[in-house]
Amino acid sequence: MIEAVGLTKRYGDKTAVYNLSFQVRPGAVTGFLGPNGSGKSTTMRMILGLDNPTAGSVTIGGYPYRRLPNAPRHVGALLDAKAVHGGRTARNHLLSLAQLSGIPARRVDEVLGVVGLQDVARRRSKGFSLGMGQRLGIAAALLGDPQVLLFDEPVNGLDPEGILWVRNLMKALAAEGRTVFVSSHLMSEMALTADHLIVIGRGQLLADMSVQDFIEANSAGFARVRTPDSEPQQREKLTSALTEAGGHVLPEQDGGLRVTGLALPRISAIAHEADVRLWELSPHQASLEEAYMRMTQAAVDYRSTVDQKSGLMQPLPPGAAPPVPVPGQGQPGWYAPPPPQPGPTPPGGPYAGYGAPAAPAPGYGAPAAPAPGYGAPVAPGAGPVPPAGNPYAQPAPQQPAPQAPAPAVPPAAPVEAPAAAGAQPVASPAAAPAAASAPHDAPTQPEDDR
Repeated sequence: MIEAVGLTKRYGDKTAVYNLSFQVRPGAVTGFLGPNGSGKSTTMRMILGLDNPTAGSVTIGGYPYRRLPNAPRHVGALLDAKAVHGGRTARNHLLSLAQLSGIPARRVDEVLGVVGLQDVARRRSKGFSLGMGQRLGIAAALLGDPQVLLFDEPVNGLDPEGILWVRNLMKALAAEGRTVFVSSHLMSEMALTADHLIVIGRGQLLADMSVQDFIEANSAGFARVRTPDSEPQQREKLTSALTEAGGHVLPEQDGGLRVTGLALPRISAIAHEADVRLWELSPHQASLEEAYMRMTQAAVDYRSTVDQKSGLMQPLPPGAAPPVPVPGQGQPGWYAPPPPQPGPTPPGGPYAGYGAPAAPAPGYGAPAAPAPGYGAPVAPGAGPVPPAGNPYAQPAPQQPAPQAPAPAVPPAAPVEAPAAAGAQPVASPAAAPAAASAPHDAPTQPEDDR
């Protein structure tokens, strides 16, 4: 199980992740969603010990990643499929990772077969397509047969057959009782793959609930009703009857009616009493994509000028937007541990009951008081950040915002973690030592690899 408590990460005056708390439980595929720049990659890097949190902590099975004995045997990850020495063959790349972790060589051939690369195992990886590179990265994550798996955009570059294969693989791994944490921007795929969702925006938690609960909490259900197109008076008659019964009726462009406030059996009874024939009476439930767009519309950093035409990204009126809500809070299944509080470590350590050591690993940072707002601490003399209102709400185009005194300095929008100067991207925790030890020119290959 992965547990984050009060996780915060700042890069100078930029806050990538702020006071983030969640759990990723075994036996289910947990989707990790959020707009670009919301802090997903930074969070995954902190889980894997590649970045140190500014405040808070994150553990795997009760221990920080760096304290796990032979971590690749416990945790597998795919963060960057391109982090492979191009001069190595696929088999030699996996073999080097296996030797570093004490994994038998026969396991290399097993995972090559699992990902379907057995026929190109002796080809140099620099000639691989994007989809083949993704499969090789997944093979590296599976190499140690770990109980915890993290995948960042695992279906990127895969064809439909490959996407279906990844979907089935994720579900099979979760069915075996493993912890599967998947970050993706493909909403349609997440709807088919994930059982649970963790959604963040601007580095903060927006939702932590099941896929079905997330859709229900962020969409308005309605009934779609259609009368004979050749009899417009029937539609007008039904509209009046439904309105008198307390329903709210909106016409649609194709001639149908969108009805809210009335259940389907009640709509059918009203139509029967009004002697109106119905061609269609069906419920409508929003897709995961629609629900996600409604949830994150205030946390998008990069927005086209034509987004307002979509109907899902309408600007909110000035002063009318409350702070970003967290749907599901207080409902069954909700989890949000409190942020760490300064003070002495309680008996048994901060992770008592989870099997962790009494003291957190060095370098993970002491708990700190959370900074105001979404961004870094306010500069001296800038004044406090107003506690109310949504700093990201945009005024409607036809109604300019009224003049008001200049607000306090808004918090900086969080960004994805920048790579350290000169550092190479890492595909998985196990790949880091291999990448560091590999020369930059292609090594001498055996006869069967040339």
